[in-house]
Amino acid sequence: MNKKMFNVLFREKPTMMLVGLKNAKSEVYASSLAKSIDCTYSHVVKILQEMQKSGLINFEKQGRLKLLTLTKMGSDIAENIDSIRNTL
Repeated sequence: MNKKMFNVLFREKPTMMLVGLKNAKSEVYASSLAKSIDCTYSHVVKILQEMQKSGLINFEKQGRLKLLTLTKMGSDIAENIDSIRNTL
């Protein structure tokens, strides 16, 4: 993983986004994710676009909404972040 993506991931909001996607019990959209981590919608979308470029998440269009899902790599990273968080 490149240094830029490492710096993006190891900030509070992006890590909360990945862990939130991993632990979601239902479908997740950018707007619901923004509310759950107390962040603006535009900031969440910007981070999600970087995560998509790096192969961590997928956007699936459902009508006007885009459903968010983790890729295998995104899921593995979220699992490790969650593990570290639980260890602390």
